[in-house]
Amino acid sequence: MRAVILHDGKLSVGDVPLPEPGRGQIRLKVTRTGICGSDLHVRLDAEPSADVAAEVGYPDFIRSSHHVVMGHEFTGTVDAYGPGCRRRWKPGQAVVSLPLIKHGDDVHMTGMSSHAPGGYAEYLLVSEAATMPVPNGLDPDLAALTEPLAVAYHAVRRGDVAKDDTAVVIGCGPIGLAVILMLKAAGVRRVVAGDFSGPRRDLARTCGADVVVDPAVQSPWDVLGDDRRLVTEATALYGAGIDAMDALQRIPGVPWWTVMRAGQRFGAGPRGAAVFECVGVPGVIEDIVTHAPFRSRIVVVGVCMQPDTFRPTMASNKEVDLRFSFCYDPAEFRDTLHMVARRRIDPRPLITGVVGLDGVADAFDQLAKADSHAKILVNPHAKP
Repeated sequence: MRAVILHDGKLSVGDVPLPEPGRGQIRLKVTRTGICGSDLHVRLDAEPSADVAAEVGYPDFIRSSHHVVMGHEFTGTVDAYGPGCRRRWKPGQAVVSLPLIKHGDDVHMTGMSSHAPGGYAEYLLVSEAATMPVPNGLDPDLAALTEPLAVAYHAVRRGDVAKDDTAVVIGCGPIGLAVILMLKAAGVRRVVAGDFSGPRRDLARTCGADVVVDPAVQSPWDVLGDDRRLVTEATALYGAGIDAMDALQRIPGVPWWTVMRAGQRFGAGPRGAAVFECVGVPGVIEDIVTHAPFRSRIVVVGVCMQPDTFRPTMASNKEVDLRFSFCYDPAEFRDTLHMVARRRIDPRPLITGVVGLDGVADAFDQLAKADSHAKILVNPHAKP
């Protein structure tokens, strides 16, 4: 079969053996695979990610010297079963799968290891236990977006965002746009988004952002001033506490601290914004910590491949929560698939191109230098 092979930073199309499913595995005929930003990073500099993966217990992550078929955002149809499978679906059934596969007791990251070739190929293997049927009629272009949308869904859940919160999305690349879609699906009434790219700002509006700014012209933090719940100065925070004490002490027979604690349990008092860092370059976390309102929840979704710094004393003074988000759990993956199928979200604006295997290398180059693309999909069976 044909596949796109990465070796030493170069992508080439070649013939590789048709994979044979092992115990508990299904062979899929790939219909669509998305090109992920992490694929772009790993192509050019795999070693930092491989080093971190080894430190956290996965020593088989892709390195530049390996020959790897990437692609972890995929959908396909059931083609063949290996031994020990429950054979839950008929051949031809459209499915998606978590990009993880078991070989015996070992678990490997599909598309990120030479032990688990991914979706830039005509066929790939998945674990039956990690596979889910695609609801009838769902376009494979949309089913292939399940994985990146699940990343955004998990990030939004990490942010503990309420409907009346103000959410701020910094960076409107594919993951930032996906976060906007998930925030609006959660009913968040006010989403502020910022990006230097005009085309990406347009996509942010299409995805539902209520306020979109060009940081070169206006700071996204400047548009938060009309939300009186957001505290941006220490004196305002301390003053609010004194004013609350003064008002509560005027209520006869009721301890002011009891009323204050009860109000806090129901969300009274200053509450920060929910901020999503979707850029992944050094300096962005420090900028957000410096400018975000007091008591904000900052969710780091962008993957910064270099060491970075921020001022802990600034974060402490403002009592911000700094949270990091990486993946998702199986239930979130399944929920995301069904949100798309039920049209709770419409991710079509994310799709800005579809290429065959022969167009993958050029698509990588376009995504690396252009700001007009969001998500390019691969159709492995498209004619050259």
